[in-house]
Amino acid sequence: MRKLKLDELGRKSEVEYAETTKAPLRIVLDQIRSGLNVGSFFRSADAFQIEHIDLCGITPQPPHREILKTAIGADRTVQWSYHRDIAAHLTVLKSEGYHIIGIEQTDESIRLSEYQIEPDLKYALVFGNEVEGLSESALPLIDAAIEIRQWGTKHSLNVSVCAGIVMWHFAQKMKASTNVK
Repeated sequence: MRKLKLDELGRKSEVEYAETTKAPLRIVLDQIRSGLNVGSFFRSADAFQIEHIDLCGITPQPPHREILKTAIGADRTVQWSYHRDIAAHLTVLKSEGYHIIGIEQTDESIRLSEYQIEPDLKYALVFGNEVEGLSESALPLIDAAIEIRQWGTKHSLNVSVCAGIVMWHFAQKMKASTNVK
């Protein structure tokens, strides 16, 4: 077995990436406090060809030292925007036809493995603060809550680890049904 060199991986250039069809997914960050986590969101969004990241509230924005450290350039390939008010922004996304999914443990959460992704819908996946989760102003605006089944002693995953799992799950299902390459 031989490890592949970077030039053997066949990755797209930033220009080629910009021209690819993206999965109709938006990632909404609700009060994420760590720039390192935000950078990880960018990196995962690039990996899975997510169309846009929405940074809300106190969430750091590029260029930010910690974001740049973990994004490793994905802040240049993934489209993003900043919105001060999460509730106002989610209301706009709803009016644009997005199905708003909160990634949160609630009394009505659906396990990620059991959630039925409909290929004709656009989704906005909302991830909350590392300690507090989704804000009280965001919760009434979500159409469904999803959680990842866990078997250990901790009750949650790091938000960027959780995001990678959820983005991969949605992107692979949507890619298979919509022929996004």
